[in-house]
Amino acid sequence: MAYTPRRPTSGKERAEALFKAATTKPDAPKAQANPVPTGKELVSLRIDRDVLAHFQDDGPGWQERINAALRAAAKLD
Repeated sequence: MAYTPRRPTSGKERAEALFKAATTKPDAPKAQANPVPTGKELVSLRIDRDVLAHFQDDGPGWQERINAALRAAAKLD
């Protein structure tokens, strides 16, 4: 096995190493099979007034309750 130095020893090798470092794209992160939601998304949703009233009757947190009901209906939990 031939010995290869850890660092470039000549000016040309240093220049090539710098060029390669500056022009090489980093590896893209691997996609997960089932990524965990990282945040909330603001959407506009039309629902019946009585459905909205049902969730709002218990006070603050009604949006989270709707989200929980939708997750359960979609069988995401």
